[in-house]
Amino acid sequence: MAHTFGTDVVVAGGGPVGLTAAAELRRRGVRCRVVDRLPARLPYAKAVGIQPRTLELWDRMGLARTVLEAAVPMYGQLAYVNGVEQPRIDLALPPEVPYGFAALPQYETERILDAFLARFGTGIERDTELISFSQDAAGVTVALRSASGAEEEVRARYLVGCDGAHSLVRKQLGLAFEGSAFPEEYMLGDVEVDWDLPPGYGVRAQHRNADGEVDDVLVCIPLPGRKRYRMSMMVPPELSAAGRRDGPAESSDGVAHGLEGGHAPGLSDIQAVLDRLSPQPTTASALRWSSVFRISHRIVDRYGHGRVFVAGDAAHIHPPTGAQGMNTGIQDAWNLSWKLALAIEGGTHPDLAASYDAERRPVGVEVVERTVRHATQGIQADPVDPRTMMLREAQLLVGYRGSPLVDPAAEGPGPQPGDRAPDCAGLSAHIAAYPLRLYDLLRDRGHVLLLYGDGDHGWQLADAASDFSEGRVDTCVILPAGSAPDSSGPPTYVDTAGDFARLYALGDQPAALLVRPDGYIGARLSPPTAAQLTAHLARTFAPSSGT
Repeated sequence: MAHTFGTDVVVAGGGPVGLTAAAELRRRGVRCRVVDRLPARLPYAKAVGIQPRTLELWDRMGLARTVLEAAVPMYGQLAYVNGVEQPRIDLALPPEVPYGFAALPQYETERILDAFLARFGTGIERDTELISFSQDAAGVTVALRSASGAEEEVRARYLVGCDGAHSLVRKQLGLAFEGSAFPEEYMLGDVEVDWDLPPGYGVRAQHRNADGEVDDVLVCIPLPGRKRYRMSMMVPPELSAAGRRDGPAESSDGVAHGLEGGHAPGLSDIQAVLDRLSPQPTTASALRWSSVFRISHRIVDRYGHGRVFVAGDAAHIHPPTGAQGMNTGIQDAWNLSWKLALAIEGGTHPDLAASYDAERRPVGVEVVERTVRHATQGIQADPVDPRTMMLREAQLLVGYRGSPLVDPAAEGPGPQPGDRAPDCAGLSAHIAAYPLRLYDLLRDRGHVLLLYGDGDHGWQLADAASDFSEGRVDTCVILPAGSAPDSSGPPTYVDTAGDFARLYALGDQPAALLVRPDGYIGARLSPPTAAQLTAHLARTFAPSSGT
């Protein structure tokens, strides 16, 4: 058996979650190997919804523009019940949110992430299967097998399992994966239609029987291309895997989730549903792919142990309601990757990587419970106001209050430690002749200390943050409208439009906000002192001790 040493992280799985993890690790200088048992990228538009929060994270990486140029906008949803049009749902967000909802086939998302990862000299090792691993206090020993049958042993500091609903990493780590499966089966199809419904809107058409129960459903999500949609619908009996003798046997782990093998729906099967439920007479054509799929809802009892972690479908599976799955997995990967990158550098709190479970598992639990509730009872099962519902579906309300990495909530209004740091416009600087957004300041950075109205003491606080973190905290000063920026201290910007002060509910007192690499507020201090700041930073950083 060959032996290879010298990599920092092995990522199992080359889907959107694994690629995001690897890209963020490589962007931060971490050596990484990505292995995937598939010989090539699958040409399936499985997960298609891109949430605004995911675009914000890709903005931090410098990847958002590429995604936006490839995706199509999602403006809302047209709904019909028994042929009668229902109130239209418009996906409206507050003006300070920089991105809207988008749709992109999963294979295109993977292509873009794969190309981004290649910039750092790393690619997916295809036809390579993780077959086992063991870990100790210093690292993880991973056994890999190529398509030829050759085996290789890799020594890494960490292993990240992004290997899907049937994750081998999860199984060998001994994590519980409790939940159940829905009895219904569905079919997916990627087709073009000739209706004249408004572009950029999803379509949801239902039929309800005399008892008010839904007995037929059609959901269409727009894709790039001329009147192209990914459609999902109930499976007719003749295509049901459960009803066919040649249907696939239950998986060895008992998890029934994802695309099924066997007989795939044809264009005529999709047309039959359109004939029953389409809001306009239409003809489907140009079938690119189709499949039958099943849905389970499960979540692990913990997101990792020691130096091995799981993310995405390896950690949580649930109904696709609201396009929460892939986006939740991508945000898992981001949360874990910045922490592993710092831990590998050294000089961090010993429990930094373990905070991944504390922060992300509650998010997974909430997503699983909510999507199951919506799938069985409808979105009306959560009677919140429309604004809150939209922000939640956009994943802009995900937060980490109570995390061991963030300070307790401060007194008063405004975003608190553990909340997402909102974007704002109207920041001006010495040289730029155009207004900047806050996210322009945060892009391609790690921890950023934002000092408001404290230009005179900027050097002192900036030095304290840099010294304690060993140079891993940047500082930006933001001055109230009407101030003159000072070029002698840390980078300084003027809140010309007053949006920063308004959105962060800042008064006359100087304030400091520590924004983490993933765009969440770690601390809110007013007035800030060096002692308070270093006390907060001690939650993440510590004297160098190696990994």
